[in-house]
Amino acid sequence: MDSRGMGTGRAGAKRIGNYGETAARGYIEAKAYIVLAKNYKSPHGEIDIIAMDGAYYVFIEVKYRRQLSFGRPAEAVSRRKQRNLIACAYTYLEEQGLSDVPCRFDIIEVFGREILEVNHIVNGFGE
Repeated sequence: MDSRGMGTGRAGAKRIGNYGETAARGYIEAKAYIVLAKNYKSPHGEIDIIAMDGAYYVFIEVKYRRQLSFGRPAEAVSRRKQRNLIACAYTYLEEQGLSDVPCRFDIIEVFGREILEVNHIVNGFGE
């Protein structure tokens, strides 16, 4: 277990992911985004946060790392992950009866241990 009792394995990884997502949600809410959904699941995967930024539907991938020794968190958003997130976003929009609405895909990097840093990459990827 680490200093926060987060442990290792699947359960530990989920707790660590939740820690980063909670920080990211607080960050975007402070920027006046409206959170519509969190951990939205479709057959294509999961979107960590879906929010509104003005007229934009924003699909947010959150990546948390305790340290940067293995690179920036955003580097873990592979082309395959991007394709899955895009497909997942289409599913969400279809379920909501939305078409031809402005959308973007952001990445929020969260890193650190006791003191967290947040880096918001607006329009981090897309078609």
